[in-house]
Amino acid sequence: MLYCDAETQFGTLCLTETDGAITLLNWGRRGRQDRSAVLNQARRELEEYDAGSREVFEVPLRVDASDFQRDVCAAMSAIPFGETVTYGDIAKRLDVTPQAVGQACGGNPIPIIIPCHRVMGAKGLTGFSGAGGVETKVALLRHERAGGFLI
Repeated sequence: MLYCDAETQFGTLCLTETDGAITLLNWGRRGRQDRSAVLNQARRELEEYDAGSREVFEVPLRVDASDFQRDVCAAMSAIPFGETVTYGDIAKRLDVTPQAVGQACGGNPIPIIIPCHRVMGAKGLTGFSGAGGVETKVALLRHERAGGFLI
């Protein structure tokens, strides 16, 4: 595995590459700055997202998890920049419960790049598994100009 850190307004993010794909994104400093084409691309795309010049990530990803977790991550990845959906919306598409979708969102191994912050509860804003919790979720949504629901 290879690692690198990326400094963003949302905190220091540690990227993990395994066999040519990003497999994890965590908050915190790993302290290693490995180099590879995939890590360099991921760091550059995060910096562009942070600067407001990127809306779609293109770096190769791999979710090492159950088929269900991969399905939920694929559904989250399909949510356009600046838009939100509910756990129930995804649940209907996958024919599962909103609670199951919520658990899968909380287990997203690559937050921000796989935009779990774009998924809301039926009554609005819910938690966020990244550092800073719901405050970070709000910051990400405001960054994407999707914060109109907060007014």
